[in-house]
Amino acid sequence: MKTLTRWSNRIMERYLPDPYIFVAILTLLVFLLGVGLTDSGPLEMTGHWGNGFWGLLAFTMQMVIVLVAGHVLASSPFFKKILSSLAGLAKSPGTAILLVTVVSLIACWINWGFGLVIGALFAKEIAKKVTTVDYRLLIASAYSGFIIWHGGLGGSIPLSIATEGHPYANMMGVVPTSETIFSTYNLFIIAVLFITLPLLNRFMMPKPEDTVSVDPKLLEEEIEVVEAEEKTPASRLENSVILSMLIGALGVVYLVQHFVAKGFDLNLNIVNLIFFILGIIFHGTPKRFLAAVANAVKTSGGIIIQFPFYAGIMGMMVDSELAKVMSQWFVSISTEATFPLFTFYAAGLVNFFVPSGGGQWAVQAPVMLDAAQTLGVSYSKTAMAIAWGDAWTNMIQPFWALPALAIAGLRAKDIMGYCVFVLLLSGIVVSIGLYFF
Repeated sequence: MKTLTRWSNRIMERYLPDPYIFVAILTLLVFLLGVGLTDSGPLEMTGHWGNGFWGLLAFTMQMVIVLVAGHVLASSPFFKKILSSLAGLAKSPGTAILLVTVVSLIACWINWGFGLVIGALFAKEIAKKVTTVDYRLLIASAYSGFIIWHGGLGGSIPLSIATEGHPYANMMGVVPTSETIFSTYNLFIIAVLFITLPLLNRFMMPKPEDTVSVDPKLLEEEIEVVEAEEKTPASRLENSVILSMLIGALGVVYLVQHFVAKGFDLNLNIVNLIFFILGIIFHGTPKRFLAAVANAVKTSGGIIIQFPFYAGIMGMMVDSELAKVMSQWFVSISTEATFPLFTFYAAGLVNFFVPSGGGQWAVQAPVMLDAAQTLGVSYSKTAMAIAWGDAWTNMIQPFWALPALAIAGLRAKDIMGYCVFVLLLSGIVVSIGLYFF
């Protein structure tokens, strides 16, 4: 295992470009595939790209806030103490890897946005305690938990089809989560990944001479708060604990109302609000809170620049119907027994170009649900096959890794050598679950 991971890391270090270069190459590849495999010509594909380029603006802002608000919360004195106490449970590099993976799996199963940020923040805190752990593998382990998000409580596809009036309700009806998230095959997949993934990450630990550790001092983020020389009404407000507590109380009351009215609805906006409100409360004063925000914003550049390019790729994939062409090829070689399996593989391929659960469902659902009806395959299992395919190739697609990488201060090539093996393991586990159960 050590030999394989060393080889994989070397390959990624040498050939995997910066995520911006990666998305630029993907853009050109989809453009050429669209021209070659669909009825769209070069000018039409250019139009599809331009029309879709700003299609993820709201989502981009949500992801920036996930990153910034998570950073702000983690830098607060109170939350630092909590993370530090939990990190103290790790006494060796091996236990550090196991602990980070399990925490990330649990957090991502609850909610993907929550897990994506908490996993990376927790890994950084452990790196301060266990200085001999391989930092690249530690962050890769934190990101690896993201593999289960679409089979968890926050999975967008199973939650969508469990909602009255969803876009495909006329065909498949309302599908309860007992047939998707809590189905036998899905629980099998989740359980096996919870057992095997921490062990896989532990087995990938490099030899001491190959370990890349990090100086704990480099992980400390000092928040610089410039105090006003003269006490003025404005400076008193900036340093007012009362003002922060009032805003915090307003947010807490709203969150209580939300959960009472809607149950455990932990959507991305609610996750962001929780991070923000707790950050305001734990930093104590508006001035400290704003200083933490200014410090956190520096890490969001990659998301701001790259996500519009992914939106442009999605525009080309959807408007040219290239995603349908890819999906239909997998349908053409499927039987009733293999259809869920090939749906999973098709979704994994499409996810490279449409790395959004909701966007991928909109693209693939019409093709796959029609095929499921023809072949006599369960709609719910078809939906979960798409969901797992969407989550699967995130392990080697930098789109979702960007927030974790920004928090950790690493590059995609630093962790992808390890993530390749997470992809292989999870692909086998999901395939078994979909085919045999």
